[in-house]
Amino acid sequence: MRVYVPLTLPGLAEAHETGELGSGTFTAYAVTPALREWYLSDDVEELEYAALSRAALASLRLLAAEPGAARRRVVVAVDVPEDTATAGPDRGLDPVALGEVTVTASVPLVKAAAVHVDADDAAADVSAAADALRAAAGGDHDAQYVVDGADDHELLWYATQEIPHLVGRG
Repeated sequence: MRVYVPLTLPGLAEAHETGELGSGTFTAYAVTPALREWYLSDDVEELEYAALSRAALASLRLLAAEPGAARRRVVVAVDVPEDTATAGPDRGLDPVALGEVTVTASVPLVKAAAVHVDADDAAADVSAAADALRAAAGGDHDAQYVVDGADDHELLWYATQEIPHLVGRG
């Protein structure tokens, strides 16, 4: 099963250093039944993109909690055995949890298929979106507009061999 793991650049650096994504149980995003129902598409590529987008939003939440991190969303795409990734049945249609899965095993970073990261020119919009998240969650429509502005920036695709360069160690 392809899962998308939300991180920050410091989180990616830590994964690079330890060689693992997560230590034990961690949250990722995937094409779940609830995501299929919400997205209303049978196109696998569109559904995968929706899962990647959900992970990018989760990365934004991580950035909001980590004010010192570079303002670039990071998502690692990795294939895991299906029995190690489960969707929470009680959170299936919770808008925040759409596509969310719990991965119950550490995953070697070398198994990652790709890394998706914002370009440098997205930093201002991503920073503003991270700052507006709390107000947007409270129903502020102007803040939600700012949060949605981060989605105007497509995450760039990087090969896993480029991780050292992304985290400043290459």
